[in-house]
Amino acid sequence: MALLSFLGAIQQVTGSCYLIESRDGAKVLLDCGMRQGRREEEEGNRSAFAFDPQSLDAVVISHAHIDHTGLLPKLVSAGYRGPIFATEASCELMELMLLDAAFIQEKDAEWENKWRARLGKPPIAPLYTIADAEQTLKQCRPVAYTAVQEVATGVQVTFHDAGHILGSAIVELEIQDHHLTRRLVFSGDLGNTCSPLMHNPSNLNRADVLLLESTYGDRDHRCGEETLDELADILQQAHRDGGNVLIPSFAVGRTQDLIFYLGRFYQEGRLPQQAVFLDSPMAIRANAIYSRFQHQFNSEDRALLDAKNVKRIEDWLPILRCTPSPEDSMAINRIKSGAIIIAGSGMCTGGRIAHHFKHNLWRSECHVVFPGFQARGTPGRAIVDGADTVKMLHQRIAVKAKIHTLGGFSAHAGQSQLLDWASHFEHRPELYLVHGELEKMQVLQQALHERLNWIANIPEPGEQIAL
Repeated sequence: MALLSFLGAIQQVTGSCYLIESRDGAKVLLDCGMRQGRREEEEGNRSAFAFDPQSLDAVVISHAHIDHTGLLPKLVSAGYRGPIFATEASCELMELMLLDAAFIQEKDAEWENKWRARLGKPPIAPLYTIADAEQTLKQCRPVAYTAVQEVATGVQVTFHDAGHILGSAIVELEIQDHHLTRRLVFSGDLGNTCSPLMHNPSNLNRADVLLLESTYGDRDHRCGEETLDELADILQQAHRDGGNVLIPSFAVGRTQDLIFYLGRFYQEGRLPQQAVFLDSPMAIRANAIYSRFQHQFNSEDRALLDAKNVKRIEDWLPILRCTPSPEDSMAINRIKSGAIIIAGSGMCTGGRIAHHFKHNLWRSECHVVFPGFQARGTPGRAIVDGADTVKMLHQRIAVKAKIHTLGGFSAHAGQSQLLDWASHFEHRPELYLVHGELEKMQVLQQALHERLNWIANIPEPGEQIAL
């Protein structure tokens, strides 16, 4: 029988990675994500792979986010030279994200080595380099949605729209194993049906084995219009308080959603602030990719953009000011009120949002809006959980700003949406929950049993099953 090994995003949210091995000898890696969050989890990124990278026939990527792709350059550095299959938009976004990740790896190692030299410790090498990322991109092979692509002998992949971010895919793998065909479906990250721009996730009805994400397996999100009203109220209150609004945001997906929503407020006369800053070079470049793929947006939102002749997504929000350079970014901090500042990183683990926190987080008139999930162990999670201070840029900063969380903006499906999507399978597949914290998996496991009478398995890290 073919084998499936659970290597990453097992009882945790990040580090998506699964290995499929057919009895005929084909080896396909499904996702190659970076672990993010707690230091001990991130240190696992330096561990050797649980397989020989040179033995792989192919890599299949569900979407471009770093927790699904961030170790690809390390894989290539370790000798993998085979194809990397992803959707067309994901290939473009991976170019943006992996080069940025490699730059960060090099800079982090350079910074760390300065301290190590002063302590008489040997230097460390970056996890991977820009050259490794560039080689990775040469190995990418774009595949259109719904096209059937053979990726290894006896293994075919079909990508279906997951509705999570641009290019995100539900991955369907057909594995021929000694005249027996087994169908493995990986949900990838399923989109929230209330999210703008993206389509609803495609429904599939056949699978022998199903890997289902469970990031929000314990809850439903508020409906989109309620969340939008809440955001509008926050912006009005911040305007009255005379402070700035800080929004930590992922550069790909979340930022484009926010621009679309703030553009709606602007068009409707509901945006009191006079300046919105997009302080993320990666997000600025991601906007250009989103603009090139506007034909993949859902028809309703595309019609709104077309009615205003919007060719670039940032034109939907005329008061948006993009600040790509460090000098432009630093200039924002001279503004003490009336600004909305969207900056990375989404979980506040670094990036330009840290500098804006340094200037605003301790001010009671300011507001911080978290529009998405904050993983355990991140500064964003500490702030959401009510920490009095948070460590940023090697110093402690008091948390005096008003803190808001808007779960309705999540690009992930909530519990009811996960259950609805799973219910479309005609015959109950063997079901495994992945990509979620254990307690959230357990809640979803119970809900699947109560509402669909399904038995859901929660695999252990490194567990291997026969397909």
